[in-house]
Amino acid sequence: MQFIEELRWRGMIQDITPGTEEQLAKEMTSAYIGFDPTSDSLHIGNLAAIMMLVHLQRAGHKPFALVGGATGMIGDPSGKSEERILLDENTLRYNQRCIQRQLEKFLSFEEGENSAEMVNNYDWTRKFGFLEFLREVGKHITVNYMVAKDSVKNRMESGSGISFTEFSYQLLQGYDFFWLYEKRQVKLQMGGSDQWGNILTGTELIRRKLGGDAFALTCPLITKADGGKFGKTEEGNVWLDPGKTSPYKFYQFWLNSSDEDASEYIKKFTLLTREEIDLLQKEHRESPHNRVLQKALAKDITVRVHSEADYLTALEASEILFGKGTTETLNSLPAYLLLSVFEGVPKSEVAKSEVAKTIPLVDFLTTSTGIFPSKGEARRMLRENGVSINKQKVSEDYLIGMTDLLQNSYILVQKGKKNYYLIQVV
Repeated sequence: MQFIEELRWRGMIQDITPGTEEQLAKEMTSAYIGFDPTSDSLHIGNLAAIMMLVHLQRAGHKPFALVGGATGMIGDPSGKSEERILLDENTLRYNQRCIQRQLEKFLSFEEGENSAEMVNNYDWTRKFGFLEFLREVGKHITVNYMVAKDSVKNRMESGSGISFTEFSYQLLQGYDFFWLYEKRQVKLQMGGSDQWGNILTGTELIRRKLGGDAFALTCPLITKADGGKFGKTEEGNVWLDPGKTSPYKFYQFWLNSSDEDASEYIKKFTLLTREEIDLLQKEHRESPHNRVLQKALAKDITVRVHSEADYLTALEASEILFGKGTTETLNSLPAYLLLSVFEGVPKSEVAKSEVAKTIPLVDFLTTSTGIFPSKGEARRMLRENGVSINKQKVSEDYLIGMTDLLQNSYILVQKGKKNYYLIQVV
């Protein structure tokens, strides 16, 4: 597998320095990408960078994942309009351990010539004195060169300014590349297109101090076809940690992609071959209503980030919303997943003491919950077989009781085909 050719057809190359392709063709090459440890989880905005390392390793080269314990204490100004909040060392160390566990799902850290390695720039900068840094790094990069970087110019022109701390970030990142080049023979740094300036600072430092040839490669920043920010929902980032974004919500994010976005995402975020993707795209064009692209995309990424079991659970939960599923299916869902599936539906509360005495269905649908504005309307829809309790059709003489509770706390009411109501019994 040719690494650059693989990235090209997947649309994952934005900028590349001359000679990079020749270097990769010549020998097994070590390359690295840096990850920001300011959270204890990566999010799907990091997936393009992760996939670059995955393809690199699959092509026989050696990936390094750098967790920026030192640079994370400063914050990268690239793409940021305001100064970052600085984190303490203990928090950063904890975040680094969490990130490594997530990367291990994608990269092989087992022994071998091109096994992946995790490095932390705090290990080589913590004893680096300020005066030594000025002599060994600052002396070789001019202020003119640093100010010309877009990440700096944009902040200065925005009026918010930039602190010396963030201004110096590119020197620290440049030194990371220099250190890895000299100590670990890493010749290529990769990242998102917003990192191009910082990466070139490293190649420049290597050239000036060592006379060496180092290389840079960036991928486009992923955006949505409608101009919205990729990886963002109303609740914020879509995280890889199931505690921050449930596998169900994670699966739903990909499943709800537009046709245009899914066509791009399936190339960038899966390991499906060109032939497999061409076939899926052809099938999707012929029957777009079946959403085969979105389903294949959502399955592939959910299984790799979480597990096959999480994917199957998310799939089962998703089908509930489309009229499938039974009371047994609902009862099998953990409470957190039940709440996640029906997060946006209307909710109300009913006292458990009332349910324990049983409530006539029409009273439950009107007086207790307000699902219907009148008993007459409730009875009419019940006669038309249009009401379900926990996915089971019910008639007017049905009594709501304790046996109807899901997870000992909830009752799901369906009114017509698409209107759901979640009742919490407290």
